[in-house]
Amino acid sequence: MLPVPDARVLGALKAVYEAIRTSDGEDPSTKPDLGFDPHFFEQVTPLLDFLWERYFRVRLSGLENLPDSGPALMVSNHSGGLPYDGMMLAYGVRKLHPQHRLPRPLVANFAFRSRVMRPVVARFGGVRASMENATRLLEEGQVVSVFPEGLRGVGKLYRERYRLTRFGRGGFVRLAAAAGVPIIPTAIVGAEEIHPVIGKLTAPARWLGLPYIPITPTFPFLGPLGLLPLPTKWHIQVGKPIVAPTMALDDTSAVLEAAEQVRGQVDTMIAEMLLERRSIFFG
Repeated sequence: MLPVPDARVLGALKAVYEAIRTSDGEDPSTKPDLGFDPHFFEQVTPLLDFLWERYFRVRLSGLENLPDSGPALMVSNHSGGLPYDGMMLAYGVRKLHPQHRLPRPLVANFAFRSRVMRPVVARFGGVRASMENATRLLEEGQVVSVFPEGLRGVGKLYRERYRLTRFGRGGFVRLAAAAGVPIIPTAIVGAEEIHPVIGKLTAPARWLGLPYIPITPTFPFLGPLGLLPLPTKWHIQVGKPIVAPTMALDDTSAVLEAAEQVRGQVDTMIAEMLLERRSIFFG
């Protein structure tokens, strides 16, 4: 039986609606802290906590590997059809870290072209994915989260679940090396199954400014109801820091080798968590 949201959760949903309705349409990068709104984050906390505690019932381990202070770059796998993983990672670290640190997720450009998504993503703490924005946050001593599989990861078909795609061209390695910050490999299990993608529509998606429209067992067949994620049980594991090679800025082979090292660590953590898991829905 699905958990039922209470009045506080409904109030958080109203705050999301108001953020969209009252958006000024300005580029968040021109605003203080790239558009992050701590008051909005507190307003939507009941919704985030409902998803964390009751819906996805997330287990977070290895948080001691994230420093109490100073910049860090969390690098994670990406999945789920819709990017709940970045949202849950940010909220979970904020909720459970001793210093309540907030990983700022780097988000694909299409989200900032959307009138609906832009104000919510930015106020939550998401930033447009660019070296400039990421460097700015790291120089300020913040934690940044990146999902180098990008749209290839979040939109992978269900039959390809937990098969990691390439971690980009190693841009996150260059970012970490240039900023002199540790790379924190992070693995997420459970998000792959929330929207089992069995196909994708690309032509209609372009009309909406989206990279694709996912086809799942419930969407678009059940209409908006089909957008509800399945209540899978999640496990997020934060791995030990990896130091980016100092030569990475001008050595392509070193960049790719370091990126593959991080990808391998994430892949190993995923495999270990899958071995421990007995059920998609009960863990």
